[in-house]
Amino acid sequence: MISIHPLTPKYITKYSLAYTDGVVHLSTGDMLRAAVAAGTDVGKQAKDFMDSGKLVPDEVIIGVVKDRLDESDCVECGWLLDGFPRTPAQAEALADAGVSADCFIFLNVPDEVLVERVVGRRTDPETGKIYHMTFSPPEDEEVLARLEQRSDDTEEKVKVRLEQFYANVDAVKGSYTDIYVEVDGTKKPDEVSATIVKAIDSVLA
Repeated sequence: MISIHPLTPKYITKYSLAYTDGVVHLSTGDMLRAAVAAGTDVGKQAKDFMDSGKLVPDEVIIGVVKDRLDESDCVECGWLLDGFPRTPAQAEALADAGVSADCFIFLNVPDEVLVERVVGRRTDPETGKIYHMTFSPPEDEEVLARLEQRSDDTEEKVKVRLEQFYANVDAVKGSYTDIYVEVDGTKKPDEVSATIVKAIDSVLA
């Protein structure tokens, strides 16, 4: 059970961890976007906040995460939370629900790099695969032509998310002092992967 933090596009966390074989990868953003697409009550509540680049209220996202962690695949296989918890209330709610992680990994990336990564991010609507226009663009022109940019992947909205992130990050870190590991997220994916594997080995040893 691992928590990965914070605002890092998935292409930078392409770690080939043996621990992730069969482990359920849970991205709160993906879960919420699925709810929006499905038109669920949670999706309707979250849509306005997501479109403006703001954090979805704790009471909405906490319920989504707790329900998901109770599902059989998470219980049987373990889980990796991607970008959660982001606020002290979320961390407290997980603790109150008896949910505990084995390792809390913080990927440290400068703001200007994060902005560049997020603004250049694109998604293939047919496959769900994520690309980056600078670092990992598609080679197929047909794929390139159909790529989509998320409505909240703009510089303005990323900066809004960063402001909210900095307002909460110290308190969230404080909730996981015993299992907290900071990783330099500016290095190459293979190097980040190796560092994460070593960190998890040390925590689980």
